[in-house]
This record gives sequence, structure tokens and C-alpha cells, in this order.
Amino acid sequence: MHIAVAGNIGAGKTTLTKLLAKHYKWEAHFEDVVDNPYLDDFYTQMERWSFNLQIYFLNHRYRQILKIRESGKKVIQDRTIYEDAYIFAPNLHAMGLMTNRDFTNYQSLFELMESLVQPPELLIYLRSSIPNLVEQIHKRGREYENSISIDYLSRLNERYEAWVHGYEKGNLLIINVDQLNFVDSPEDLGHVINKIDAEINGLF
Repeated sequence: MHIAVAGNIGAGKTTLTKLLAKHYKWEAHFEDVVDNPYLDDFYTQMERWSFNLQIYFLNHRYRQILKIRESGKKVIQDRTIYEDAYIFAPNLHAMGLMTNRDFTNYQSLFELMESLVQPPELLIYLRSSIPNLVEQIHKRGREYENSISIDYLSRLNERYEAWVHGYEKGNLLIINVDQLNFVDSPEDLGHVINKIDAEINGLF
């Protein structure tokens, strides 16, 4: 079983992935932000490094999906291959930070990869307001994220909402995270787990 957690930068994907993996005894697969060789450069000079960064993420997540399917285990994944292709890359292209040539190349590669993998059985989308995203980003204090603008986050949020609205690849659970504190409130985490239980009971 493959479950994935989706959401904008700062929505709480990694935190929730860790908590759910512990609760359900699932194997967790995380986004590569520690060893990613392009992130610092990208946030310093987006136009120069956007294509490199997106190709890196696409490659990383494709390999993740192959491992997930080969393992046969119950796995929870922090961010999906679809978010790169439907949200981040198109947003960079629309902002003039990725050329038409690079974007076309990227899309072609994604379409090939998508045809060879299966979507998650359940997608959990963490919906968040911009003020909450900004607060969470500042709280975790990653240096390379200091330059993220509210305009950039807003554009991503709009694309997330449009993508989720038309999502039909599998089961979808939307969780509004603005008023939730997974880490410090067992009640809030329990609320999320109850919603997930209701979804996955029909998956087995």
C-alpha cells in the first residue's frame, strides 16, 4: 500500500509523515532536501537552476516510486511526483524562471515516467493558508528558504488547489491544517488519524 502526503512548502508534510509512519508502523520515504545539490543555488538564482532542480526531484521521486512498488511494504511518502509536474515546474515556467524549451523537455520526461508508475492508493493533501505557511517556514529556519516570497507561495497554493480539485488518480483526503498542531496536541493528531482510518479501511 502506497500513501502519499502532498502540500505546499511549510504545510507540515514531513512532520505528519513521520508521525503517521510511527503510528501505523509504515515505512517512510522523505523528500531529499539535505543532500539535494541544487536547492541553495536555486533559491539564490532561480532562473539559472530551475530546470536542474526539477529534473533532480523528478529523478529522485521516480526512483522512490519504483522502490515503493518493488518493496511490497506499506509505505508513506513525503510529497509526490505529481506536485513537481503539475505545480512547481509549471509555476516556474509561468513566472519566466524556466524556458519553453526546458519546460517542454521536462514535461516529455514526466509523461514517460508517469506512464510507467502507479499513483498512490491514498493522497493526503494538507491545505494551508499563506500566513500559516510563512509562520511554519520561519519556525523551522532553513537558511535557503529565507528568500521565498509570499507571492511565490501564493502562486503555488493556487496551483495546489486547482490540481486537487481535479485529482482523480486515487482516493483523496483533504485536511485543513491551519488550526491543527500534530506535534504538541495528541487530540489534533488523533483527529487526523481517525480521518485516515476511515479512508484506508476501504483500501485493504
